[in-house]
Amino acid sequence: MKINTMIENIKKYHKGYGTIDDTTSRDQVLFGNPDQECTGIVTTCWANVDVIRYTIEKGANFIICHEALFWNHGDHRDWLEESQNEVYLEKKKLLEDNNIVVWRNHDYIHSGIPYNGDYTDGIFVGLAKKMGWDHLIDNPINSFDDSLVCSTAYEFNQEVDPQDLAKQLIDTCNLNGIKLMGNEHAKIKKAAVLFHVFGDAKEAIEKTDKSDIDCLLTMELIDFTYAEYIRDSGMLQKNRVALNMGHFNLEESGMEYMLTYLDEAIGEYVPAWFKQSGDNYKYIVK
Repeated sequence: MKINTMIENIKKYHKGYGTIDDTTSRDQVLFGNPDQECTGIVTTCWANVDVIRYTIEKGANFIICHEALFWNHGDHRDWLEESQNEVYLEKKKLLEDNNIVVWRNHDYIHSGIPYNGDYTDGIFVGLAKKMGWDHLIDNPINSFDDSLVCSTAYEFNQEVDPQDLAKQLIDTCNLNGIKLMGNEHAKIKKAAVLFHVFGDAKEAIEKTDKSDIDCLLTMELIDFTYAEYIRDSGMLQKNRVALNMGHFNLEESGMEYMLTYLDEAIGEYVPAWFKQSGDNYKYIVK
């Protein structure tokens, strides 16, 4: 089957089909000619150089990623071409020399995949499955909870220690480490995935303060605003802690889970592999 046909079939599998505007969606072919037969698929969060090399080793020619390819929102490449950026040119050559197509699946997978008779955000059901938490989901994960500024909440059967939870996440998700902020002695009964915090966090702080969430699993969390609030909360012995996993680390499991339904979405068997794009950080501690 040709790659462009596969892309259309995958789109149809998601809740957003027919409602997502493909002219403005982030879900574009980021590189290559999709009018070619597929030899194999690699799913990943970010198609970095190691992922491309892995794809070549597997004899595949189709990468499905969740994030941008060339380091900017919208994957604009004119500025890289104009400056003849060396890293860009070498990465581009790897793709060109091996006829690799890269397609971004972001808006569609977040819109929902079929799950338990309904549609569910495919990224965060992947995290739940990876951690064995799918039976602990407290609120429907096919719609974001605006009252909480979180996407998915997990209510545990018994209190969990923050450091034990951090170690479980590190081991299960194959991470180099996690940054902990807040009350390291909190008793966690409910954890939730926090949305992006890039700067102004007034709304997130207000809603978190009124919530029953004990542990925030965070994507981007800069060192001021929300992080300051979490630290002060801990100093006042509030029962709240943040585990800063990082954006890709939180979403990677959803792209791994994609392998479980990829053949159904495409409509036929295709050899496929998952390649972790990897933790961005190595931690040096004293």
